[in-house]
Amino acid sequence: MTHLLDPVRKAAAASPERPSRTPAARTARRKALLHWIAVHSLGIAAALFFVLPFVFVVLTSLMSDQQALTRDLTPNTWEWGNYERVFNTPGFLTWWRNTLLYAGLGTVLTVVSSIPVAYALAKFRFRGRKLSLMLVISMMMLPPQVVIIPMYLFWAKQMDLSGTLWPLIIPMAFGDAFSIFLLRQFLLTIPNEYLDAAKVDGCGEFRTLMKVVLPMARPGIAAIALFQFFAAWNDYFGPQIYASENPAAWTLSYGLESFKGAHHTDWNLTMAATVLVMAPVIAVFFFAQKAFVEGVTLTGVKG
Repeated sequence: MTHLLDPVRKAAAASPERPSRTPAARTARRKALLHWIAVHSLGIAAALFFVLPFVFVVLTSLMSDQQALTRDLTPNTWEWGNYERVFNTPGFLTWWRNTLLYAGLGTVLTVVSSIPVAYALAKFRFRGRKLSLMLVISMMMLPPQVVIIPMYLFWAKQMDLSGTLWPLIIPMAFGDAFSIFLLRQFLLTIPNEYLDAAKVDGCGEFRTLMKVVLPMARPGIAAIALFQFFAAWNDYFGPQIYASENPAAWTLSYGLESFKGAHHTDWNLTMAATVLVMAPVIAVFFFAQKAFVEGVTLTGVKG
């Protein structure tokens, strides 16, 4: 039996030591492991930093009235009826309808009005093009509080639209500086050869925009649409200025402040209302995050 094992022992003694057992290999593996732990630990810590407040809000919204005032972190009984109580609050469904009108219609108007301007700034060559772009960038730097008084006097005194959301919706039909700039940056990434080929085939500017540019610009359009939708959904300043005197025109962001004042001791109901306000935004971003991230990433490829 011993003489049968001799060739195996000789071959093992003659073969070099495997690289994985060398000190250099062990050091490299140790460094890679420590790097993985460091990177993922920071990622987990960052994720917990953003997720834990939302988890706390959800858990508090499912507590009873008595437990919500204690230091308990988890509900003893899951009170799903808190959401029904919030929905049955007078005016809550009206706030939902107003917010959907404001965010939905405003987003459509912003996208439709911003696309032609961004396309012209990105693909047309005309005198004053750089000046026009500088004006758009200047409008991005102008705080809305600077022009709020003359705008309020115009919409409230001249147009008699005070107490409604139309002073916030109508201006979106004339474009948004941030949306124009962001979409213009994205359109710069589309090669001009595609546009030239469409024009050779007989397409005019409008048909080229509709048939060639828009299908290729879907990520950028999705990005500006999401930005505008989120801004309108969470807007508190605008409804406070124009619609505060009319409860029938309140949005969720402004109505939530009133709800909090009326239920300042019912933290479970306040948190349930907060969850209902945040849920649509989270759902929209969850389903559209791929297009959103792609659109935002590609807007900085060219200048």
